[in-house]
Parts: sequence; structure tokens; C-alpha cells
Amino acid sequence: MWAAVEGTGTPGQDGSKGRNAMTITAETRLVGLFGYPVGHSLSPAMHNAAFAALGLNLRYVAFPVPPAHLADAVRALRALSFRGVNVTIPHKVAIVPLLDALDEEARAIGAVNTVIVEADGRLVGTNTDGRGYVRSLVEETGVDLAAQRVLILGAGGAARAVAVSLAKGGASRIAIANRTPEKAAELAAHLAPFADAWAVPPERLADAVREATLLINTTSVGMVPHADETPLPPEWLHDGLLVSDLVYRPLKTRLLREAEARGLVTHGGLGMLVHQGALAFERWTGRPAPVALMRDAALRALAAEKEGKEC
Repeated sequence: MWAAVEGTGTPGQDGSKGRNAMTITAETRLVGLFGYPVGHSLSPAMHNAAFAALGLNLRYVAFPVPPAHLADAVRALRALSFRGVNVTIPHKVAIVPLLDALDEEARAIGAVNTVIVEADGRLVGTNTDGRGYVRSLVEETGVDLAAQRVLILGAGGAARAVAVSLAKGGASRIAIANRTPEKAAELAAHLAPFADAWAVPPERLADAVREATLLINTTSVGMVPHADETPLPPEWLHDGLLVSDLVYRPLKTRLLREAEARGLVTHGGLGMLVHQGALAFERWTGRPAPVALMRDAALRALAAEKEGKEC
């Protein structure tokens, strides 16, 4: 178990006392984020608040790692005694051959978003994105996955993680729609061992929306600075459709606003961010993650970011 940080005292419920009193010592261990770019990440705010609240002598730092330097950065995990890192775009697939092992989750998804440095120096990759998404979705909406006809917009890494975890969670019918039909077909084929999955031809997208009970946007459409865009015409939304969007900048995308205006149940992207981070936190520390505190820290960071842009 990680030792408490000297001089932290007993942190308050929001972690503020521990955060203000934390100091870096000769025994401080690093965790962090490998991506390019990483300046937008909320993970440092979430994790450092959690470390402070639990009095753990760990610090989380976001490292901008260009693709050409990824192998060097991975080697540094052992050399610098890291506890682990999160991995984001564009490295989630490229990092796989640089690791010593993958767990079942990462193998099923085919990508890594978290690396654990074990005591013997082995680098083990896992993926908490999909489980974080499903945990958030069920927690916030109470949805019965087994009863859903799922339509996923997008076929990238996030779509793959979400789709695999939905299938493992009980969803048996998953349709994939993507601007590049070949990518949708590739993801559908990848899902074949887990669920009845198929690619939606572009000309049948409206029909697929009508048939769906759970619509999930995994694309970046609707993200700041293009917050007025939607991944499909709002008039296609219908009664009984649960609408989920992985975008969390803004917290409520136009797609979600349009769905709410029609009285539909909606689910935003912040919960996935928080829960995937909490699952990584638990792998690195062996301690239950303070999920509510991590969510509050992410919201505070978003509010500070917005305030800074408006000033």
C-alpha cells in the first residue's frame, strides 16, 4: 500500500486540505498521461485530487509525447519507476507492441488506455474506457443493456471500447454507422464473437435510428469549438430513444439538447471520463477510487477553463 504523504494531515471531504498540503518527497512516484496533444486533459485534476484525498504519495502529470518518441517514453516508465500511465490519442493502438502483456480487456478491444508498471518492471496494458462508459451509462440512466437495440455512431477506438463492453454487459444487437463504411464493417466484424453486429450503409442510417433504442455518439461532432453541430438530423430522434454522447466539452452537446427538448432520456460524456479514470486509479493504487470527488474535480477544472476563456 502506498504511504501517506508527509504533512498532509486528514484531508477534507473534497480533498482540499490534502491537496494544499501535499509535497513532493524523495519517495514520490509518478503516474501520468501519454498523448499528443494533452493540454486539454482533465485527468491531472481528477487524479491529483484523489491522491490528495487519500494521502497517497503519487503525482499525475500529462506528458505530450509525439508519435516518434512513444517507444522512448515507454522505456522511461521502467527507468523512472513510474506506477503507470493513461494512454490517449494517438497512441492507444501503437503502444500495444511496446508492452510486455495485455489483459483480457485490452486484448478484446485491441487497444490500451492504461498501463500498469508491476513490481518486477513488467508493463501490462488494460483498457478501462468501455467499462467506464458502461458503468456511467447504467448508473446514470438505469438502462437494461440486454433489452437495447444499439446504434453506435463512429468506428474509432472509443467506439470499439464502448461496443465490446456493451456486448460483454449484455447488449446483443449492435449496429455501427460511420462516414467510412469500410471502418464500420471492420468494427462489426471485430464484434462478431461478442454480439450480433452489423455495419449500417449510409443510405439506411435514418432507418437504423428509427429501429434503435440506444443511440451513442462516439465521434467528435458537437465538440467545442463546433458545439452547434450534430452527428445526425435532430428530427430523426424519436420517442423511446435513449441518447448518449461521449463528448464532454460542452457538457451538454446540441445532440443532447435536441433529445431533451423531445423529452428523451440523455447521457453525457463526463461520466465515462470519470469512471475510466477511477478504474485506472484502482489498478495503480489497489484502493477504491473516490469517484464523486474525481467528478467534482473535473467539473471544477472545466469551470475554471471556461472562466479563463471568458476573461
